[in-house]
Amino acid sequence: MAKKGEELVKYITERVVVYMETPKDVRKQNRQTREPWVLRWFGYVPYSILKWAQGIYKVSRAHEEAPPSSKG
Repeated sequence: MAKKGEELVKYITERVVVYMETPKDVRKQNRQTREPWVLRWFGYVPYSILKWAQGIYKVSRAHEEAPPSSKG
């Protein structure tokens, strides 16, 4: 058990050192290129359904907000 604890401390220390040595702008760029959390947690099918639903909602809202056309 003690060996696993030492390995864990070593791993965490290495990760912290790498994080601290990485320039701030590189870390910020890495955060921006991450995929959405829904995609990481659930995959592409729920993500695509979500995007589809958002598109439908935007289209319906655009029709509601559009001024009535006067024909005639």
